[in-house]
This record gives sequence, C-alpha cells and structure tokens, in this order.
Amino acid sequence: MRCVVVVDEALAPGKAANAAAVMAMTLGTKVPELIGEDFEDAAGSAHPGLFRHGLPVLKATPEQLKGLRARAVAAEVGVIGFPANGQQTTDYEDFRAMVATLAEPDYIGLALYGDAKTVRKLTGSFGLLR
Repeated sequence: MRCVVVVDEALAPGKAANAAAVMAMTLGTKVPELIGEDFEDAAGSAHPGLFRHGLPVLKATPEQLKGLRARAVAAEVGVIGFPANGQQTTDYEDFRAMVATLAEPDYIGLALYGDAKTVRKLTGSFGLLR
C-alpha cells in the first residue's frame, strides 16, 4: 500500500497545509489499518497511534490534478479529492451544496492510496511540495 497527497502548487502554504491535513484525516477514516497502535513514551504517557507509512506531499498544477484524478479512478486507486469549494466556506452543508451544482469540481488536492506500484506510476513525475 502506498499513500500520496498532491496539492495545487499555487496554494499559499497555509492553504496547502489545510488541504493536505483534511485529506489525511479522511484517509485515516477510509483506511483505518494505516494507523499504528497506540504507544507510550518512557515516562508512561499514552499517545494515540500515528500513520505508519510515509505520506509524501507533492505539488501539481490544476490541470495535472484533473488528469491525475481521472487516471487514478481508471486505475482503481482510492482517491480522496479536495474540491476548491472546500476553502470557500467553513459551513460543511454550504460546501456540499456548492459541489452538488458542479459536474466536475476543480480540485486543489488529491490523496491517492492503493497498490504501491500503481500509485508510484501515477505520481512519480510530481515534485515534493516545499
């Protein structure tokens, strides 16, 4: 299994971090086995389990994101999309209503998960977000 987050390279750092975090949270609910067991530190303090694998955050243009989503769906890779409307309101019902009017939303981020070889093939040409 491989997981990758790809965000619009034009996003401001805070917006990119927000999109990546929201998609990562959703990924954890869709594939709960990616989260490790709870653990303790040497002082005995408990800590919740963390994501057990690397999760690179890559960058792409809006056009690349659109093509990537289509290729990932065709390859039967899990896709979590973050429509641009998600950063236009803080009301989830307003967000859902906005997206419901669009035949094809504009995405500012995608999280892909699935077969490692397939995910690498889909995302290998994208650079790290820095």
